[in-house]
Amino acid sequence: MEETMIKTLSAGAMLAIMAGSALAGSTSALDDPAKMSPFFTDAGMKTLKTEKDFKTAWMAMKPDEQKAVLKDCGDTTINKSHADFCAMAKMMGG
Repeated sequence: MEETMIKTLSAGAMLAIMAGSALAGSTSALDDPAKMSPFFTDAGMKTLKTEKDFKTAWMAMKPDEQKAVLKDCGDTTINKSHADFCAMAKMMGG
């Protein structure tokens, strides 16, 4: 009985670790509507603002936030989801 409990607890711990890693890997500043909405014309964040307005929003960001965005855009998976945004961000700061 004790061996079964240890196996069950071990399996549960492994699942928790794997789930935590998966969640941590998918977190991106580019998925934060509060940070991203200034760059888009619509609430659904599908249409980017003009280059001029995008630059205004970009310059309003702190340098460390810009750096974090550019880092996220360097990730292949994240870049696929935000290709247009990342192309514009790279023009602005990278």
